[in-house]
Amino acid sequence: MGEIIAIMNQKGGCGKTTTTVNLATSLASLGKSVLVVDMDPQANTTTSFGIDKNEVENTIYSVLIGELNVKKAVRNTFIQNLFIIPSNISLSGAGVELSKEENYHIIFKEALNPVTSIFDYILIDLPPSLGVLTVNAIVASDSVLIPIQAEYYALEGVADLINTIKLVENRLKSPTPIKGILLTLFDRRTLLSKEVQKELKKFFENKEHIFKTIIPRNIKLAEAPSHGKPCIIYDPESTGSIAYYNLAKEILVLDNEG
Repeated sequence: MGEIIAIMNQKGGCGKTTTTVNLATSLASLGKSVLVVDMDPQANTTTSFGIDKNEVENTIYSVLIGELNVKKAVRNTFIQNLFIIPSNISLSGAGVELSKEENYHIIFKEALNPVTSIFDYILIDLPPSLGVLTVNAIVASDSVLIPIQAEYYALEGVADLINTIKLVENRLKSPTPIKGILLTLFDRRTLLSKEVQKELKKFFENKEHIFKTIIPRNIKLAEAPSHGKPCIIYDPESTGSIAYYNLAKEILVLDNEG
């Protein structure tokens, strides 16, 4: 069985999509078979792999509403070992449709079942909200990875996010541990970034794992999506690419130890 990791934070701009795309590519480059599921109606993960979201027919939306078997939604990327279930704006209505269904919270988990044994890792990119799609992803996942940007108010709302995860665990009997907290958009030149890092360690203490790898603020990470490529491919020597490659290696070590 592959490990399903939901990458989530209800705050926008913290690097969820960048993390999903580049972590997935790094894991694939290390020989792991990886599936990315774009669960965000904005479909930025989809376009980051050079896929035109307006031309896509088989999407995660069709899977969730029961029109399409998940295996038919999986498509190749131009990267070896890396596959994707794309998204587009049609997904924006899925939350309302799913909420009408009995046991709506397990729809994604059941839909994903046919492919969970095919891949080593399944990474889910989620919208910046705590709605029906996010609840479905928490229930379907084995763990949650939370990116937090090194900016003022970064920790605001994280306690609510963790409480939501715990609430889903308790009410829906679906344990989903936090795999780790990832510090992103870090600028070593600024006192603010260092202060956020210090507050992060104080806030979580030993309650949650904080990744040793820190993702820097890096122009190449910002440029890469406009070229339809993960930064790992666009500029593998950039500090951002190296950081995500190191994150992938850190996760593999953690999983081997576990």
